[in-house]
Amino acid sequence: MRFIHIAAGLSSLVFGAVALYAAKGSTLHRRAGLLFVAAMLTMTSSAFVMAVFLRPNRLNAVAATLTAYLVVTALVTVRRRVDEARTLIAGCMAVALIAAVYAFGVASSGAPGREEPGVALAIFGAVALLAAFGDWRLLRAGRIEGPRRLARHLWRMTLAMWIATASFFLGQAKFFPAAVRQSGALAVPVLVVLGVLIYGFVRTRFARRRAAST
Repeated sequence: MRFIHIAAGLSSLVFGAVALYAAKGSTLHRRAGLLFVAAMLTMTSSAFVMAVFLRPNRLNAVAATLTAYLVVTALVTVRRRVDEARTLIAGCMAVALIAAVYAFGVASSGAPGREEPGVALAIFGAVALLAAFGDWRLLRAGRIEGPRRLARHLWRMTLAMWIATASFFLGQAKFFPAAVRQSGALAVPVLVVLGVLIYGFVRTRFARRRAAST
């Protein structure tokens, strides 16, 4: 199971990097994106199984659930109309709400000796709650087009990529040579993906304003 998790994680980083680099909407972007989704779902599924059954870790279980949710909803945004995917979107929203409630519950329990950082759980819970609110708004509106559709796709997919990148380079830092850890190089990929996330958000924000003014 661990080998599958590592292989899927490495694959997701490669395919995700290609998808980020490729021109949006191009054949390369779409194919790399689909491979990224497949790798991410494999990685998060194996992470969830290990975190729940093999090596219990509530933080990893929440992170895996949230990441899979982000990837699925990001893909559905550009692949299906809202009226075609209402049941799936509602189901994903329920998963996000459950993850948020669980994360907040564990973070606030103050159980002595637990390994999971409460702050990280609270952050994941807040992200899940925010994303679920976005799902509710989408279901209520019944449609999403143009810059809003692109923004929803980008922030969810890129955030999932950021979680995977941070988990690999920072979460597994102990497996890298000491010289690499001390150089700060492990933070570079994480910061790059974060920069892409911020850039994409700002860019689509301005695109939405331009569209609204025309």
